[in-house]
Amino acid sequence: MAREDLLPTEQHGYDGLAELAPAELHLRRERVFLVLAGVFLGTLAILNLLGITRFIDLSFTIPGTSVRIPMPLAVGVLPYPVTFLCTDFISELYGRRRANWVVWVGLVLNVWVVAILWLGGELPPQVPIDAATGLPPVGTDGRVFFVIKQLTFGAVTASMIAYLAAQLVDVQLFHFWRKLTRGKHLWLRNNGSTLVSQLVDTTSVILITHFYAGALPIKPEQPLWGQLFGFIAAGYVFKVFIALVDTLPFYVGSRHLARYLRLPPPTASSG
Repeated sequence: MAREDLLPTEQHGYDGLAELAPAELHLRRERVFLVLAGVFLGTLAILNLLGITRFIDLSFTIPGTSVRIPMPLAVGVLPYPVTFLCTDFISELYGRRRANWVVWVGLVLNVWVVAILWLGGELPPQVPIDAATGLPPVGTDGRVFFVIKQLTFGAVTASMIAYLAAQLVDVQLFHFWRKLTRGKHLWLRNNGSTLVSQLVDTTSVILITHFYAGALPIKPEQPLWGQLFGFIAAGYVFKVFIALVDTLPFYVGSRHLARYLRLPPPTASSG
């Protein structure tokens, strides 16, 4: 039975667990949904604000060799895999409709963040703005806000397009694998959906950020596509690593939450 087909008070029986009163069952399910949606939306807001405000270098040398693997990452990438873990949990526990709904709310949140930054930039400044840079003079009040605003605006379009495409791909593939495997192989739908959607996201956000916003730290003396591929590869490798790491928490968490919410076990649901 698909999660969205469950009645609000319908519950699955588990050995050793007492049946819950309808009000308690509803409260549990809504609280867990609120936490998952809250973490998802809060993480989304953080990564949109941090975005490309700083690039970090996680490059490493392969042990026993002199081969160095470059890994330049925007700081906004660090919390991003959490959003896919949250939508996978919501997909597994509450169904496709609720997962898609949260994705669309996230898009609205993106617009809200941009609107606040725009409004803050349009209100009368305390110090004059340099027309050439669009920033207050160095060392003056408000310069940090305008720097963040410039960087956020530079990447937000890329972020919104990539986010929407990747999250919808993630939800659709999650349920595709769930249906194909008849609700079995939880690890497959978790990783299979996330790995593809992360590639969509990483490629989209890097290409759009560069070609539309021109906001990547590209070195003009080096080949362009080599640098773009480096950014894509670094971001994707990081996300793949995190996706593999979160398989166990997702697997264990889904089973425990299904029991706690009195939902059918993940391997018994046909989606």
